[in-house]
Amino acid sequence: MCKTKMAIDAASPTRTSRTEQRANQSPRTSSSRPTPGPIASFSEKPSTSSSTTTTAPYTGSTGYRLSSDTSISSRTSLTSLRDTLPENPHIYQFSEICAATNNFLAKRHSSSTPCWRCTLRGADVIVFQRKFRRMLQTSQLQNLLAIVCRSHHVSIIKLLGATVSGDHIYLVYDFVHGASLSDCLRSKNNAHFTVLSTWMSRMQVAADLAHGLDYIHNKTGLNINFVHSHIKTSGIIVTEPSFNARVCHFGTAQLCGEIDLQTDKLSEIREETPSPARSKQFEGVRGYMAPEFQVSGVATQKSDVYAFGVVILELLSGEEPLKFRFDEKTRGFVKTSVIEAAMAAVDGGEGRLRNWVDRRLNDSFPVDVVEKLTRVALECVHVDPDKRPNMGRVAGKISKFYLTSRKWFDSIKMPDITVSLGPR
Repeated sequence: MCKTKMAIDAASPTRTSRTEQRANQSPRTSSSRPTPGPIASFSEKPSTSSSTTTTAPYTGSTGYRLSSDTSISSRTSLTSLRDTLPENPHIYQFSEICAATNNFLAKRHSSSTPCWRCTLRGADVIVFQRKFRRMLQTSQLQNLLAIVCRSHHVSIIKLLGATVSGDHIYLVYDFVHGASLSDCLRSKNNAHFTVLSTWMSRMQVAADLAHGLDYIHNKTGLNINFVHSHIKTSGIIVTEPSFNARVCHFGTAQLCGEIDLQTDKLSEIREETPSPARSKQFEGVRGYMAPEFQVSGVATQKSDVYAFGVVILELLSGEEPLKFRFDEKTRGFVKTSVIEAAMAAVDGGEGRLRNWVDRRLNDSFPVDVVEKLTRVALECVHVDPDKRPNMGRVAGKISKFYLTSRKWFDSIKMPDITVSLGPR
């Protein structure tokens, strides 16, 4: 089959500029073709000389020959491209932080932790001020910052960058619209109201939290064993409309020097005579601290698992980790623990378990799933840290509980009925 001139040109395209095309408008012969111009440091003409053959290490399927100089430049360009990606940590100037927060005179976003919501480099962020517990070397801080900023998970609020001034580090996190899990469970204005009024909304929070903590412990793909050490309901953000949970303060313990990178333990830098303010802050998170943490001050992944178990028990009961009630007989206050109440509820049978679960769920939940989830949470708060499960195992179980709950929800879901109140 004979090909036309247009078909031949389409099958054998030439890479020449318009100037070269004008210069090469001489009559063609079978042995002469226009020489293509150089494209992106590639050489199209195969060389027959030995010197050229030895310097060209690779010939692709298209016949292009890549020189060694080009491979080096390609690697350099890829490195520069990686460094300019969005997940590369931002090193902010302290003057930027001061300008964005009005010299830290702007209204704080939270009363418990010094933090400000502001705009930095066009992004809606929240800035946390933390004091170094232990000074880190510059290279060590840079490596940690790069690792945390390059970590991605849908259930973890992303760290964008940081800056250092004196004894303080300012951590810049992405701002997420939502409310803390503590406020969602216990409204300050109405004790009978909760945003998480359905069982599936609470299972969504439990699943997101489990997978987020599993990522922190096991799936960062790094040699560093990360410890969160700040798991509590006030440090978890619940977003609308699907009630997804996101963990705050990932990497804070490492970047502030609270965790010893050599031993993955909490730095034992404390005052010999703690001030009242320091003791009050220590008391504020006592309900989430594992027994071994209270004794030795060592934060490990097992202590994170303990705090996670307490959060799950809060999610089921709606109660705080520790409560104090007044006993009229003894005329004193008696401390009640959500862990002790959960143990009694599981041992007391289905009726007692139903009474223990948050009444604002209106008794609409699968009892078998509630019992299994409560037992998993009690395993997480075991006194012996060696008997607490790994977060990977816990996340797998909660995923199964979520799917079972979804089937239960679909089975009882009422059909959609359209009702019109207009005149007929």
